[in-house]
Amino acid sequence: MIIFKQAAAIPFRIEKNRFEILLITSRNQKRWIIPKGLIENGDSASETAKRETLEEAGVDGEINGKSIGVYEYEKWGGLCKVEVFPMQVKTVHDKWDEKVIRKREWYLAKDALKKAEPEALKKIIRKFIKQMKAE
Repeated sequence: MIIFKQAAAIPFRIEKNRFEILLITSRNQKRWIIPKGLIENGDSASETAKRETLEEAGVDGEINGKSIGVYEYEKWGGLCKVEVFPMQVKTVHDKWDEKVIRKREWYLAKDALKKAEPEALKKIIRKFIKQMKAE
């Protein structure tokens, strides 16, 4: 089986004591996901996560610390392994590369957990929420 290495970010912010996570729609706008993409030659996973978040969600910020974990899903006749990083959002842009094909929405963390798909992504978000509560 072919393995595709991807990187993703969970964009988040804390405003007025509200812990929020930004989700985006998949290209066909049927599912709520996090920004992710293939790791290109020469890029680190965290660089890829940051770049994809800007292109797909129109937000920029800081990748905080190390990877939260990896989730997997099947696509392109192979297995995608997605390394996920938290990203604290500093800038929200009005215009971005994929604005015409994706929606973005801020959710309270518990609501993001309910909306996100697939189940493997929910597990990563659940882990991230627990980490944030522990800090």
